[in-house]
Amino acid sequence: MSQWPEQGRSMDFFERQWSSYRAVVEHDLMEHRAAAAAVATALHHWLAQRPAEATPPALIDLGCGDLALLAPLLRELSLERYTGLDLAAVVLPLAQQALGPVEYTTHWREGDLLSWAEAQDGADPALDQPDILHSAFAIHHLSDPQKSTFLEGARRRIQPGGLFLWVDVFREPDESHDAYIARYCERISSSWTQLNAEQQEHVIAHLSQFDLPADRAAIQASAEAAGWRWQWAWQGRHRAEAMAVLTPA
Repeated sequence: MSQWPEQGRSMDFFERQWSSYRAVVEHDLMEHRAAAAAVATALHHWLAQRPAEATPPALIDLGCGDLALLAPLLRELSLERYTGLDLAAVVLPLAQQALGPVEYTTHWREGDLLSWAEAQDGADPALDQPDILHSAFAIHHLSDPQKSTFLEGARRRIQPGGLFLWVDVFREPDESHDAYIARYCERISSSWTQLNAEQQEHVIAHLSQFDLPADRAAIQASAEAAGWRWQWAWQGRHRAEAMAVLTPA
């Protein structure tokens, strides 16, 4: 579950921050476990609605990270193909190892999700026309205009009747970016006691420099303008982490 910003610096950033990132996930400080459970519930519900004669779906995971939490769900699915895309190429072998052998075809690609959304089908069949899109804690690195571009491109590229599961951090309606960052930094400093001081500093530096979480109300309006139906399917305890279920309108 990652999409490291600034591709030219991604390896250096990854190497410096990976242990801190893993500690956040392992101690469930951003409610990754509840988010993964919400993904499983939404995905199983969508699959149950598909016609029995439908071909197995293709899934593209945008900012797949190391698949530490999603791999158990993926192993139980009947897919046509799975493609993991991440800006940090070094995580892709970790993701492949975490997933292990499955009955469907898997592909692993280094790349960023905005470039995927802006691309045309045909250049790489592994990245074409997904039935299912999943992205966790990655899209918030895009600016608001880039998020709008991403939503338009993803809507164009997804199959009719498809499903987009978006797990991320979001601002409260009308909450400023600065207020959100201050609130989140206070949360880290006061309650993330499982992290040492250096790890807390890494996380605070990352979110202060790179995190651009969308306003919940504004991003829903932007998605609907791009041709999506939007439903909030899970809300975390801290008015930040959440999951939206998007389907083509």
